[in-house]
Amino acid sequence: AAAVATAPRICGLYAGRERQLFEAAVRLSQARNLCLLDAPLKKVVVYLDPEEFKSTWLGNKAIYRTRMAIADGGELLIIAPGLKHFGEDDLIDALIRKYGYAGTDKVLEWVETEDDLRNCLSAAAHLIHGSSEGRFKITYAPGHVSAAEIEQVHFNYAPLDDMLRRYDPQQLRDGFNTMPDGEQIFYVSNPALGLWALRDNF
Repeated sequence: AAAVATAPRICGLYAGRERQLFEAAVRLSQARNLCLLDAPLKKVVVYLDPEEFKSTWLGNKAIYRTRMAIADGGELLIIAPGLKHFGEDDLIDALIRKYGYAGTDKVLEWVETEDDLRNCLSAAAHLIHGSSEGRFKITYAPGHVSAAEIEQVHFNYAPLDDMLRRYDPQQLRDGFNTMPDGEQIFYVSNPALGLWALRDNF
């Protein structure tokens, strides 16, 4: 599998109940969608298309699609010019704002003690998936959400305009990039196109 995801297109169509069809589909999916790397990434920059990603409910795909490739102590910067809210509906949005992405242990504790979260386990699962569990730093550069709101849900904040100037999506290519000051980053233009992980784990 390549380290860079390719543009979306239909590469195979499998229909039927036979096991060999399922296994063939798995092999093709692994070949097309798994982006395997030889070493952990210290800094990953993900761009979220503003027409597609308007919430962290969707935008946190940047986290769970890259987390297996990010080094301990590394950083994930999510440039999200279209970000307007956290959840895709008012209930989920309120729960994310109330609890934030605080890690598995805290979320499981809240599920035991807080009725609102216990009654919406999809939100609880989302809060878990959106945390790095303290293993790496997550920074959002949002278009329409304040620094206080981002920090309230346990992410770091960066100003969007500053990040767009430094990490211009028109100038970066998917994969490894060296910035003018020598900073090394790994750029992902659309996290929906792949799953990034370390080769040794597969």
